[in-house]
Amino acid sequence: MKHGQRTIIAAATAAALVLLGGCGSGDDTAEGGSNASAGTGLAVVATTPEVADFVRTIGGGDVTVTQIIKPNVDPHDYEPTPADIQAIGKAAVVVKNGVGLEEWLDQTIESAGFKGTVVDSSQGVTLREGGHEEGEGGHEGEEHDPHIWHNPLNAKTMVANIEKGLAAADPAHAAAFAGNLKNYTAELDKLDADNEAAFARIPADQRKLVTNHDAFGYYVDRYKLQFIGSVIPSLDTSAELSAKQLNELVAKIKATGTKAIFAETSLPPKSAEAIANQAGVEVIGGADALYGDSIGAEGTPQGTYLGAERHNTQVIVTGLGG
Repeated sequence: MKHGQRTIIAAATAAALVLLGGCGSGDDTAEGGSNASAGTGLAVVATTPEVADFVRTIGGGDVTVTQIIKPNVDPHDYEPTPADIQAIGKAAVVVKNGVGLEEWLDQTIESAGFKGTVVDSSQGVTLREGGHEEGEGGHEGEEHDPHIWHNPLNAKTMVANIEKGLAAADPAHAAAFAGNLKNYTAELDKLDADNEAAFARIPADQRKLVTNHDAFGYYVDRYKLQFIGSVIPSLDTSAELSAKQLNELVAKIKATGTKAIFAETSLPPKSAEAIANQAGVEVIGGADALYGDSIGAEGTPQGTYLGAERHNTQVIVTGLGG
């Protein structure tokens, strides 16, 4: 989506909000992506499923979280709804992933007249420059990989930023937020150790990864995998392989002895299936698709950050022959 289109959408959304103002439906999901949790605590809007899960975990019963983007929705070109603007306008805190993932957010905040605090959960994370497919695709001006949560050590930084933001907005519950942070940080450390142990069982020359798009750079770097390429050669999901790039990827898969292409839950598998067919490898998808830009549906084992990341590691390790 181009920036001009985004401005038009935001303006139209703001106009729609005026019409909605007196409706009082009370159902944030009726008009679009927002998903509010019940409660009367600090009103927090979280942009992505991962960030919303972090806020719920650190905030516990002392926050009411409205999640903008639903599970398995591509966040890169999300279009905000009137319900999103309503939720942001009523919130005390907005928490975002950052690193340019939510290009739509600044305009939406302006349309909502939001006067609270924006917490950028990426503050302090060491960012990857560009994508593995350097210089190809991506948003205008995009320089860093926004998929920071795929390294649990980055997730520790993200939840620490969230805890700090919640405590500043609601000092009366700061001790509870701090306790939740301490407990969750231990779980993130365990996730990281478990991931390392899982990949240690796979010979280094077999740790080859081909995915739908370049979403797993931090994961690849953390667990010393070899990134062969992606079906969409970009950090974003709007780019497409040229015929030349397609042939090069097929040749690289064959030459490196890569075993599979890993599909992602928020992207259609057709292109991956076509490339896999040409390369003579399998596509791992369906129930085993990776959570690249999202986490699972609420109430499922993959419906939390920890569950989605455990799923990813189990699928990748099994697919690579571990």
